[in-house]
Order: sequence, then structure tokens, then C-alpha cells
Amino acid sequence: MRLALAVLPVVVAAASAAQPLKPKVVVVSTFEIGADIGDKPGEFQLWVERENLGQPLSLPSLSRPARLSTNGVLGVVSGTTVRAATEIMALGLSPELDLSMSYWLVNGIAGVDPADASVGSAAWALNVIDGDIAYEIDSRDVPPHWPYGLVPIGGKKPNVINEDATWAPKPMAWNLNAGLVHWAFNLTKDTPIPDSDAARAHRALYLDHEAARRPASVLLGDSLGSCRYWHGRAMTQWANDWTRLHTAGHGNFVMTNMEDHGIAHALQRLAALRKVDFNRVLFLRTGSNFCTPAPGKSAADSMTEEYSGMTPALEAAHRVGSRVVRELVSGWSQYQGRIPSSPRP
Repeated sequence: MRLALAVLPVVVAAASAAQPLKPKVVVVSTFEIGADIGDKPGEFQLWVERENLGQPLSLPSLSRPARLSTNGVLGVVSGTTVRAATEIMALGLSPELDLSMSYWLVNGIAGVDPADASVGSAAWALNVIDGDIAYEIDSRDVPPHWPYGLVPIGGKKPNVINEDATWAPKPMAWNLNAGLVHWAFNLTKDTPIPDSDAARAHRALYLDHEAARRPASVLLGDSLGSCRYWHGRAMTQWANDWTRLHTAGHGNFVMTNMEDHGIAHALQRLAALRKVDFNRVLFLRTGSNFCTPAPGKSAADSMTEEYSGMTPALEAAHRVGSRVVRELVSGWSQYQGRIPSSPRP
């Protein structure tokens, strides 16, 4: 498998503008550690090796070659932080591609809230929330009655939106197609997720959170994106409050990352141009680490320690996500024209 993938040449031009490629599914990973195959894996490698993404495509819109399977799955690496938004926007405008009927799976590791799940867990998002656009006060200067120093743009204090600030950037949350999300969850909720001794030992430290000590699972849980890599108890409280604030109280923060809000915004803009169908977009994040320290440990030490759930999270991202991708591809005659949907579980 790996040798066969390694010797394939890079394709300079994926397709002519007259005959663009029409992928059935686009899988978006946000980073890769080294090569696409054969070395220490990041988010992309398991997809390349296990889903036979054997044909490299050199697209001018991407800084790293994409990969295409023979059955119509396109894999791309978006890059992290704000770079993810620009690369996905550029990808959607590529004349070499027709993505108007493609399903999207944004797929990668994240920090998981120990109040909701353990490391290695996989969460399908119903909402993606923007955690970047805010006023921020130096933590040393936060008023004593405030829980943290982050305030909605145009507001005067945490967790209060100034409705008169009509100039404040919008949207702050992207609501995904709930029927499709529930379908993906129902399809994958029983997926076995490999564990590790390191992950078991780390989750056992979270004596203050029962959910953190459970084995990894598949769940529904929202994604908050922020270009800042944040960590700590106050920040985790902020993420939960911020998610509820910008989803009218309906959202539940579970996963934190640095890309999803930018990718969601790019896909929404592409949908307005009829380049993408936003109703066909899924976000799946898997917990490689907790976003707040265990009892007795400082946030500074916890933030920089090795990810105990890295391997389970990478496995979960592929094992859970690939079940959806394979179903969409195998049932393309049905799903091309009709988006699958399930009621809320």
C-alpha cells in the first residue's frame, strides 16, 4: 500500500476548466507532521494510507498537494489558524474543481472539555462558534467580579451582547444541517475507539469530572475555534459561556481548536457564490488533550505537556469519519441528489 502510494507522480493540473473534477466528498485535515505516508502521522496520514488517496494533485489554491482516491474522495490539508480560512476559500474558487455537490468533512484533533467527554472521544458539531472576535483585558487587570477578561465586541462586560452594536461582526456561530449531523452521529455512535495506557492514566487524574474518566466515545458537541491556543479553568468556563451566548443558549461547547470558525466562514461565503452546498458540511473533532488541567496541576504545566490522547484521537478521527465518507461514496446514487437526514437522537 505505502509503496504504491509513494511512487505516484504529482499531477500538475488536476483538470481543465472545461472538465473540472467533481469529488463526492472533501476531507479537510488541518495539519500533517511530515510526509503524507510512512512516518509519524498527523491528521492527514491515516486518511491517505487507509482511504487510498493515492493521486497527488498540485492545485495552485493550496500550499500542500491534495490527494484524490479513485472513488471520488478528495483529501486536503488546510493549514492552521487563519491560514485555514484562506486556503479553503481559495480551494472553493479553484477552476479545476466543481464542489457544488460535494460533501465536506472537516476532521481533526482538538482540546476536549472534561465536563463532557474523555480524550480520544469524537464529537459531531451542530454549531461552530467564533472565539476570536472579542474585547480582551489583560488577565492581571480583570475586575474582581468578572469571571474572565473576554467581552463581546460592543459590550461592556462578559456574557452580555450589546444589541445596539449593529456594527459588530456577524455571524459568530454557524448552525450546521442538524439532520445531516444526526445522521452522521447515528451512523457512527457505536464506533470502537482504540485506547492507550497514556490516555487511561491521564484521564484518571480528572477526579473532578466523571465524564473525563470514562472511555472515549462518540457524541454530539459543538466546536469553538480561536486562533489563540488557550488553556485553563477560567478559559474553559468562558468557552462554555461564549458558546451558549452565541447559540441562544442551545449550544454545548465540547471541542476547542484553531481552524473551524475560519473554515465555516469560508464555506458559507462559497455557498453564497453557489460553489458549495453548506447543507452538506460536517465538522468532526476528536480530543487529543483536555482544555483545562487536572486537579492539583497548573494551567501552564498542563498546556505544554505531551498529548496523552494523540494516538487515540487520530485513530478516532479516521475511524469515525471514514464510516460517513464510505457510506456517502458507496451510496452516491442516492446521496448525490438527496442529503441524508435523521431526527435528533
